[in-house]
Amino acid sequence: MQKRYITFDVETPNSANDRMSAIGVTVVEDGCVVKEFATLVNPEVHFNSFNIQLTGITPAMAAEGPTFGELWPSLEPVFSSGLLVAHNAQFDMSVLAKCLRDYGIHWRHQTDYACTCQMGKRCYPNLPNHRLNTLCDYLGIRLDHHQAASDSRACAHILLSCMEEGLDLTPFRRTYDLIHARTVPMKR
Repeated sequence: MQKRYITFDVETPNSANDRMSAIGVTVVEDGCVVKEFATLVNPEVHFNSFNIQLTGITPAMAAEGPTFGELWPSLEPVFSSGLLVAHNAQFDMSVLAKCLRDYGIHWRHQTDYACTCQMGKRCYPNLPNHRLNTLCDYLGIRLDHHQAASDSRACAHILLSCMEEGLDLTPFRRTYDLIHARTVPMKR
């Protein structure tokens, strides 16, 4: 059974969703949060007003951060050290895959991941929806929504809550094709 999980959340500057303007990473090991990291990221592309309103991240703020290419050498060892987990994970995984592609970085062809939205549906089926803020409200998890550090931390606590409920994570494990930016279909 996996003992180390890397929960992460990205914010994007525009609707293309192929660059990040912020990333939050929370490392869960043996049932505890052991490390947290967050930074603004200079996406080197334009920002839409919708994304600025949603995240509060302006082009001037992001310009202070590293580019994804500059950030990846410090992210790679962390991302390689455990199972990647995100809330609505296909979104975050696709942004990661597109950033790797656009910056010409070859990490690996595929990587495994899991989604706390899907886990929440299984553990808490009676909720009206399984959005991050809904699960956080239900579980009493503090959330400053659309702030990458807070979203990543909340994802880690949802993961831990599901594990405390006895949820077997094996059925939630998926493989993401980083070259083609898509989840690999499961074999039946």
